[in-house]
Amino acid sequence: MAAKREPLRRTPEDVAEDEEFFRWYGAWAPLDPPDLVRFMAGFERPWWIVGGWSVEAFTGHAREHEDVDLSMLACDLTAFREHVGDDWNLWSNHGGTLRPFNDRHPEVLDVRSQVWVRRSAADPWIIDLVITPDRDGLWTSKRDPDHVAPLEEVTWVADDGVRYLRPEITLLYKAALHRPKDDRDLAVIWPLLERESRAWLSEAVGRLYPDHPWLERMA
Repeated sequence: MAAKREPLRRTPEDVAEDEEFFRWYGAWAPLDPPDLVRFMAGFERPWWIVGGWSVEAFTGHAREHEDVDLSMLACDLTAFREHVGDDWNLWSNHGGTLRPFNDRHPEVLDVRSQVWVRRSAADPWIIDLVITPDRDGLWTSKRDPDHVAPLEEVTWVADDGVRYLRPEITLLYKAALHRPKDDRDLAVIWPLLERESRAWLSEAVGRLYPDHPWLERMA
């Protein structure tokens, strides 16, 4: 029996913000990880999942998700565009500004931004591709540009073969946003982290966000 998913707790302000978002940008019908695996079949460059699904994969704590966040290195975006071909429309999204990512515009607006994927203007978005900047093919943190590492050091592979961002790095990204759901993710991840991972996260949050409320929780 599948685990019962904990619903996302959304305030009236959250609902209103989502409705305004959909009014401007259109509907979403996001893939889940198994669907994403099928979508990416045959793509020969590394890719991984970040965000809420990576939390669930690590903790086994089931919860609802707004979408699935795919990530890959910026240097592999051309290969991804070739992978999807003409069957899908790709849009570079930088801070809410959208531009086609195609032969006419072969570069994204910013390598620290996102690529949205949908079939056509009449169809919902299905993938939010969070671009990861790279330095000579190495993974680079958006939160801490001095953190540069081989991909294998910052990701892990689950039993089903899907690659995910390491949980302590996921939490560092979430610390910057500090939403209620990020606090809940900290609560389920923190007890499962190894000592070295806890020490790394505590140091990184303290250095980047010295007054962060999580520091007391992690002490």
